[in-house]
Amino acid sequence: MSPATPCPSSREITLRFVAEPADENLFGKVHGGAVMRWIDQAGYACATNWCRGMCVTVYVGGIRFYKPILVGQLVEVRARLIYTGRTSMHIAVDVLSRDLRTDEQHETTHCVIVFVALDDSGQPVEVPPWKPQTLADRALEDYAKRRLDLSQTLQLERPPNIV
Repeated sequence: MSPATPCPSSREITLRFVAEPADENLFGKVHGGAVMRWIDQAGYACATNWCRGMCVTVYVGGIRFYKPILVGQLVEVRARLIYTGRTSMHIAVDVLSRDLRTDEQHETTHCVIVFVALDDSGQPVEVPPWKPQTLADRALEDYAKRRLDLSQTLQLERPPNIV
């Protein structure tokens, strides 16, 4: 079965919403788990939009929290396809927050998520290939490839058994 042809605008997606009190942790900031949920949701929407089918998260790498998000701030979660394998899609996700009173904006979090496209029986299926169009696109693809190499190296190394 050949993969569906995505439209060019399906390569990225942005979710925006206001951080709510239900997302607050014990320290008065948005809980990291809430941010991770938003990252996965935006990544899933981007990957599904690209492959036009079902997909699952298989890897989240290098999640980095730069600054906390406060309740009441506008949150922007940007997800962008940066590399495709045969059945996988690498999505870079950036989270930004903005104080609605001062208009001050900060990058708060970054990571790369890998999704695998699935057919109706849950088996991996080919995805439409993405080809970099600009120098910035090529740099993002190279970044994804370096992260892939690093993650494969780390998979070979297992932590010691601690009883």
